[in-house]
Amino acid sequence: MSFERLWHIYQKQGFLAAAQASPTTALEDFYLAILAFSEQQFTEAADLARRAAGQAPADLLFSQAATYLQRVATEGPQNVYVSGDGFAAFVRAGGNIPLYEQTSAALRQVYQEYDTLSLLDVGVGDGLALLPALTGNVRQLHLLEPSAAMLEKTVAALKARGIQAEATCATLQEFAATRTGRWDVIQATYSLQSLSPSERPAILKWLRECGRRLLIAEFDAPTFNEIAAPAQVTYILERYQRGLAEYSGLEGDLVAQGFLIPVMFGNFDRTAARTNYEQPLQRWVAELKTAGFQTVESRLLYPYWWAEAYLIDAQA
Repeated sequence: MSFERLWHIYQKQGFLAAAQASPTTALEDFYLAILAFSEQQFTEAADLARRAAGQAPADLLFSQAATYLQRVATEGPQNVYVSGDGFAAFVRAGGNIPLYEQTSAALRQVYQEYDTLSLLDVGVGDGLALLPALTGNVRQLHLLEPSAAMLEKTVAALKARGIQAEATCATLQEFAATRTGRWDVIQATYSLQSLSPSERPAILKWLRECGRRLLIAEFDAPTFNEIAAPAQVTYILERYQRGLAEYSGLEGDLVAQGFLIPVMFGNFDRTAARTNYEQPLQRWVAELKTAGFQTVESRLLYPYWWAEAYLIDAQA
C-alpha cells in the first residue's frame, strides 16, 4: 500500500481508519507513526515506529525515531525537544563543516573586492560563518543577533583578535523598526528563513534601502502546504536518512536525539507555531527583484544533505 493510499484514507476517515488499512512494510508503518504523531497520539506513534524499526533493524532513522517517540510518549513532547549540546555537536560536525567552510570562503571573496567596507551581519549567531571570513579591510562591523549568549561569544572572539564591533541583541524585525543606516554589505547566513512570508517583503525592502549589496546564504528547499502529505514525508525521510548517516560516530546519538529527530518531527507537529519558512531559490530571487534589487545572482555553495545551499548576491 502506498503513502498516497494511506494519506487518502487518513484525509477521508481519520487516523484510526488508516491504521486499520493493513500496512505491509516498515515504511508504511513509519508513515502511520508520523500520522499518529501529528494527531498527538504519541503512544501509538511510538508503537508503530518500534514496529517499523523491528522490520528494518538496519535503518538508523527508524530506530532513532522509535527511541525518540518512546520518550515523547513517556515524558511529553515539551521535555524532549532540541538540546543545546545536541545542536552544538550537530553544527560543528558532519556536512556542516564543508557547508560553513564554503560559506565563509564565499563571503571572504566578496569582502576582498573592496578597498574598505562597512558590514552588517544579520543573525550572526556565534560567528561560525563570519569569523573565518573576516578580512582586514572591514573597517566598520555591526552584529545583529537575537540570542544574547551567541552574540556574546562572537563579540568575545572578535575582541580576542583585537577587532571592535557594534553589537545589537534584537531580531531583524525589531532592528529594522527602529534603526536606519547604510552599509556597503549586509549579509545573512541561514537566518532569513525565520521571516514569515508576510514579513519578508517589507524586510527585504529595508535591506535594499540600507545595504548597497545584500548577501544571503540559504537552502534551495521545497515548500509543503499540507502537514504529513506524501510528498513532504518522502522528501523529509530521504533527506534525514542522509543527515543521520553523517553522524554515525561517537556523538551520533546525541545529535540524533538532541537535535535531528526532534527537528524532523517538528515538521509534523500541528500544535507548534512555525519558526522556519524555507523556500526555493527561485522564490528568493523573485522576491529580491520585487524589493528593488537590480541585479540578483546566485551560486552553489555546497550540496548539503537537507538541500543545496546557495549564496544569493543582490545589488541595488
